[in-house]
Amino acid sequence: MTELTFTRRRVMALGGASLVALLPLPSFALTNAQAENLVNSAIGEINGVIASGASLNSMIRSFKGIFDRYADTSYLAAYALGNDGRSATNAQKRAFADAFGFYLANKYGRRFNEFAGGRIQFEGTRAVNSYIEVRTTAVLRNQSPVRIDFHVTDRPGRPVFFNLIIEGINMLLAERAEIGAMLDARGGNIDALIRDLT
Repeated sequence: MTELTFTRRRVMALGGASLVALLPLPSFALTNAQAENLVNSAIGEINGVIASGASLNSMIRSFKGIFDRYADTSYLAAYALGNDGRSATNAQKRAFADAFGFYLANKYGRRFNEFAGGRIQFEGTRAVNSYIEVRTTAVLRNQSPVRIDFHVTDRPGRPVFFNLIIEGINMLLAERAEIGAMLDARGGNIDALIRDLT
């Protein structure tokens, strides 16, 4: 388990939890049915990868494809980089977004792999401010179920999820704190961070 240290950056990132609902997302024409269809498709692919019996490395590559298809990876990467992204060049931002995609696939792919032998099932939807929350549960063998909420928007012009809440842990906030700590450990060197994420 990673030991958490509460630097000023981490406290600020976690302290922003109440602001997540106020993120600058436009009013949406997205419907509950569209959000549900997006998540059901993603879940179908996730369940397929989990049941495939493929090697972990192959599964992680598959999860990267799922994130690319169903998540707003550009937004996730920009949010994770936070204010440090202001000094990054466009080339660094693109390289970070790609590296961050592999980082997410590796981290959350391994988490989803823990669900092998189980399934992820749809529970319901609800509108929350300017996005739609799609609630799911990972039903596991010989373990307690795991609640996973997808936050869905159509901000980039198509339905995508931009956040996951897994057992109450907010992915956006957790990854901003984690990436910030990793960048601090590298003296603010974005290129070094990009290299280490791939």
